[in-house]
Amino acid sequence: MNNRLIVGADLDRTDTWIRYEKTLCHACVSSCCTMPVEVRIADLIRLELVAEFERGEPPKQVAKRLMKEGVVERFNQKQGIFTLTRLANNDCYFLDRKTRLCTVYDKRPETCRNHPKIGPRPGYCAFKPI
Repeated sequence: MNNRLIVGADLDRTDTWIRYEKTLCHACVSSCCTMPVEVRIADLIRLELVAEFERGEPPKQVAKRLMKEGVVERFNQKQGIFTLTRLANNDCYFLDRKTRLCTVYDKRPETCRNHPKIGPRPGYCAFKPI
């Protein structure tokens, strides 16, 4: 076993990430769940944070409401991308603090569904052992 696997990846240095394998998730501290999660309106509807009828509302208005509720921390109006709030320790808003599992797994955003196929280093993950 090489040292990177034992020590774990540095989230900010993608060159320390390792090639993704499904089995890694069971022995990881969910480091991917500390990266910013960018979502679109369809994701927010799936998460039941936004009602279907709000799809026709101005996204900036939806963002303002979600920021006030503390669920969204940023909104990029030009790209129509919302960034979900992270806690002070950078954990995703939807990550269970004790189990380190996603509390909305079945409804998770496309960004999460497609990780690590997409992201800072496609095909690699920021594995950190438990």
